[in-house]
Amino acid sequence: MNSVNGSSVTEFILLGLTDDPDQQVILFIVFLLLYIFTFLGNFIIVCIVVCSSHLQTPMYFFLAQLSFLDLSFSNVFSPKILADLLSKKRTISIYGCFTQVYFFASCATTEFFLLAVMAYDRYVAICSPLLYTVIMSKSLYVHLASASYIGGFLHSLIHVGCLFRLSFCGPDVINHFGCDYPVLLKLSCTDILINDLVRFGLSALVVGSSLLVILFSYTHIVATILSIRTTAGRHRAASTCISHFTSVFLFCGSSFFMEILPNSSSSEHQYKGIALIPTLIIPALNPLIYSLRNNEVKEALRKILYKKINFP
Repeated sequence: MNSVNGSSVTEFILLGLTDDPDQQVILFIVFLLLYIFTFLGNFIIVCIVVCSSHLQTPMYFFLAQLSFLDLSFSNVFSPKILADLLSKKRTISIYGCFTQVYFFASCATTEFFLLAVMAYDRYVAICSPLLYTVIMSKSLYVHLASASYIGGFLHSLIHVGCLFRLSFCGPDVINHFGCDYPVLLKLSCTDILINDLVRFGLSALVVGSSLLVILFSYTHIVATILSIRTTAGRHRAASTCISHFTSVFLFCGSSFFMEILPNSSSSEHQYKGIALIPTLIIPALNPLIYSLRNNEVKEALRKILYKKINFP
């Protein structure tokens, strides 16, 4: 029975990461530990920010939002990957496939916007410190975070809406661990020109606007840091940006390679490897990136643990 716009394909077969049973067991253990670490790390950061009164600032509010987003990101593919590593039948329905695409695109777009907002927050804090509390009011930073989520959901909704105009007549095999928009376009038996135009147009708008804000912010941040006379002052100002810049570099770099690999002669195995970075690796790394270099987060965690131990 046809499922979407005359499609004869009702489900897809996922080839996953490997067919070797021994490697599947090893990967299952690795990804399970990674998934648990991602959940605990990001959940702890959210709890620290919510429970610590002295962390109720825009910077830590955005950090909590990033951790919540990483929790959501890790749940897009991880459960399915873990289940498929233990299963001989690795299939996903066409609607399940579209659902994965929707949530992956939503999380990715929202993270682009949120990283841009975090860059702007650091710009105001370093370049206009005396006006920081006036400019970054609670109303503004809540609206900026809300706009990031709304933009991500709308962007993804348009992409998935375009998928419903496609037909899938076969093949039904996806050489990937999940459903990804470029991979689905290659399997379609419908003209994908409109989809490509919408995809590249919206992606250019999202990535371009986010990177412009990030570049603008960091250009002024670097200029301001270089103008600080004392070494200690420069180090203190730079240390507040290093964690964020690291996240930007990892996320934007992996996203860039994910865009160019499907259209290049590179192997599909390379594409799957790169795809693991924003979907599984970065959500696990962000808690380490932001907590290990942040004394306030570590001190807040110590206080919470001290209260729990001494006042059970």
